[in-house]
Amino acid sequence: MQDAKTRSRPAAVLLTPAAEARIAHLMAQAPADAIGVKLSTPRRGCSGLAYSVDYVTQEATFDEKIETPGGTFYIDGASVLYLVGSTMDWVEDDFTAGFVFNNPNAKGACGCGESFMV
Repeated sequence: MQDAKTRSRPAAVLLTPAAEARIAHLMAQAPADAIGVKLSTPRRGCSGLAYSVDYVTQEATFDEKIETPGGTFYIDGASVLYLVGSTMDWVEDDFTAGFVFNNPNAKGACGCGESFMV
């Protein structure tokens, strides 16, 4: 008889309470077929990669899945390596509102802040 020990691994991205609240807000007004919100890092911008948050209608095999109080948050399986150890926050002020990422893997970013490189 084998004694199997399992331990949970930490999520690749830490969501702040403000980010979780924003995900709940997005899911409250999501299209009927949306099962969650997904973070990915498509190739875009002058530095190479950008953060993209969109509704998702289907789970992909290698996506990381994080259950939040307001809905399911997915991280694109191909993007996880670029995001491990990151914190995702939602920030609003008088002029802007959006998700903000503190990514220890980013080695630089473009001047406008739209893209980053690893």
